[in-house]
Amino acid sequence: MIKNFFKVAYRNLLRNKGFSLINITGLAIGMSAAILILLWIQDEVDYDEFHENKDRIYQVWNRVPYEGEISTWNSVPEPLAPALEKDLPEVERTVRVKSSDFLLSVGDKKVQRSGIRVDTGFLQMFSFPMLKGDPFTALNDIHSLVLTESTAKILFGDEDALGKIVKVQNKDNFTVTGIVKDPPPNTRLGFEYLVPWSYFKYGEGQDLGWNDNSIPTYVMLKPNASYASVAPKLKVLRQQYHEDAKKMKWELFMYPLSRWHLYSNFSNGVEGGGRITFVKLFGIIAVFILLIACINFMNLSTARSEKRAKEVGIRKAVGAQKSSLISQFIGESVFLALLSGIVAIIIVQLSLPAYNQLTDKELFINYRSIYTWVIFTGFILITGLLAGSYPAFFLSSFQPVKVLKGTFKKANALVTPRKVLVVLQFTFATILIICTIIVKQQIDYAREREMGYNKDNLVYHFMTGDIPKNYELIKNELLSSGIAKSITKTNSPITDRWSNGWGQSWEGKDPNDKTSFDRFLSDEGLGTTVGLQFVQGRDFNLKKFPTDSTGLIINESALKLMKFKDPIGRVVGDLGIDWHIVGVIKDFILTSPYEPTNPLLICGAKSRFMSFQVMQIKLNGNNATAKNLDGAEAIFRKLNPEYPFDMKFVDEAYARNFENEKLQGTLAALFAGLTIFISCLGLFGLATYMAENRVKEIGIRKILGASVTSITTLLSKDFVKLVLISFLVATPLAWWGMNKWLESYTYRVDIEWWVFALAGFLSVMIALLTVSYQSIRAAIANPVKSLKME
Repeated sequence: MIKNFFKVAYRNLLRNKGFSLINITGLAIGMSAAILILLWIQDEVDYDEFHENKDRIYQVWNRVPYEGEISTWNSVPEPLAPALEKDLPEVERTVRVKSSDFLLSVGDKKVQRSGIRVDTGFLQMFSFPMLKGDPFTALNDIHSLVLTESTAKILFGDEDALGKIVKVQNKDNFTVTGIVKDPPPNTRLGFEYLVPWSYFKYGEGQDLGWNDNSIPTYVMLKPNASYASVAPKLKVLRQQYHEDAKKMKWELFMYPLSRWHLYSNFSNGVEGGGRITFVKLFGIIAVFILLIACINFMNLSTARSEKRAKEVGIRKAVGAQKSSLISQFIGESVFLALLSGIVAIIIVQLSLPAYNQLTDKELFINYRSIYTWVIFTGFILITGLLAGSYPAFFLSSFQPVKVLKGTFKKANALVTPRKVLVVLQFTFATILIICTIIVKQQIDYAREREMGYNKDNLVYHFMTGDIPKNYELIKNELLSSGIAKSITKTNSPITDRWSNGWGQSWEGKDPNDKTSFDRFLSDEGLGTTVGLQFVQGRDFNLKKFPTDSTGLIINESALKLMKFKDPIGRVVGDLGIDWHIVGVIKDFILTSPYEPTNPLLICGAKSRFMSFQVMQIKLNGNNATAKNLDGAEAIFRKLNPEYPFDMKFVDEAYARNFENEKLQGTLAALFAGLTIFISCLGLFGLATYMAENRVKEIGIRKILGASVTSITTLLSKDFVKLVLISFLVATPLAWWGMNKWLESYTYRVDIEWWVFALAGFLSVMIALLTVSYQSIRAAIANPVKSLKME
């Protein structure tokens, strides 16, 4: 029987090559798009799932009430880790993690790599496979170093790296005590080397103890311990060690590893989603695309029902049961789904390199895994059943007497399943068009927001190696050579925030105010170099005003909060220093362009708790960029020979703020395009069939004087009506969905009526262009040929 099913299916495929090609193409594209999205979703969901102890690992978070709301963040004081092990018997071990970018040297070979400083239990808590060395002792010595496989190969080639010496930061010799397999891309704990926490020393005067909140800390509970038993004790632990925390009702809580990547956005102390929204959105899109491809199959199969009506009648007349006919037609759809699946796998394999580049992932299909083939088989069966179920029940329902007498007539009702399916297709397509337009609007809106500084020709270089010692020499050579117009040094890039906190004091401050200020440390010339806009006062000038070492520049948000009518000369206490205000600048975007600007303190050079780590350089715009970079590289290599030259452009760093939204927009546009293409394939097939079915009617109309335009309109108007209905359905759904998406942004676009009008116009035009070819072709055909058989 199965052999007969496939034989009949094969014959039908050859007999209707055009429609079979449309069906296979539509299903293949829909399946390949769904597979690509599902690969991305699987990678997102599998983040850090490879750790053997994942169900016992948590990150410690802060939670503190402020102005009627609860602030939440994921870094804690450095002394908390030993306190957790001491005071909570349920805790098996704790691990502190601090990122670092160190220069690693072996002989003349020098490479800058990103790694992390960790406590000794890191390799026992997290499952990063050890290729060489002992995970229990590899990080015990202060000068031990664990390398990833790729870093070891870069430094030592094919030699055995274990036991070899690596110089770190050109000053300390470390012994390689372990080699680990490169961490997978889908982990939040990526690294290229590990150094012990015992090597991590705060700079002079920087040990803030319990006042600090900069150390990500992880705990692993004992096998029989429960979250519920630990949570109440952990909640008040900080208050036991820190009087200020007690006054502020500061709380700690554990956040499970399984939720780090997808759910770690908090609003008013409550978990409010995160990347899971993105994952759900594209999961829905995958289902939409597959449904649209299946709808094509359903529509084309039922549209050609008359062609197979006699076959059904004869089969029923000779004793075939309805169940066997249903099995026959579902078997045919599964056969077509199998062919489409094979084509889809080829499309996916060819698309993966570009798709990986677009999504910044390393996705692949593991063909050696039995699970891959089980999932693929299930995917084929589900698609085949989904696409073939309605046609199977529809075709098997024909009555043999009516069919064999030739009295079978297709339904001509106002609402038919076929029309509903076309409306569904274009509803999905229209929703995606609207979403794509609004996502692009939101990105453009943020890009066009006033930055508050001039990023043109603005670059920065981290102060590695001898740069702090030779800063003045480098600065003078860059200026005297005409490479740079202005230079200053700061504690962080202008596009990032490396310090923030509360506890400042000023005259007239509300004692209950716990506003968090962003902090920035700057030498003189920041305003000139970066292009800050002063509304009052001036920039730092240590040569003319030596007291500017304790000077302070604030932004308009800070001035508004402090309520100073005449701010110049007023004193603000912070970090144990009384700063005097010398200038007020317009707000500028320090971090995300989608969020409001925080109050900002730009501190003079005297700060004990921040250090200069970045050179901000305004290049000479009259020179070619390549010439400026070549000249700067020569100066840096001469005065900082042991470290690589690594100049970064501020505009490129700023552009990274838009990467997530840009990816969303690009993927939405890509899959919207595929959705429209698949829908158009189905519409083209339906238009072709309708034109064939009405060929005699068209011939008679032409003989009676009908014009090409009137016939084209006749054949197209029903499709246009269906697309207009889909637009009316899609509009409120798209408005609701995009409004929910935009709620996560403080600075956001308004959803305007013309977006929906444009989407509707595009949908109608796409539908018209799709059906017009067949309509015009039928309208200009010779009526004699269509009527000669009558």
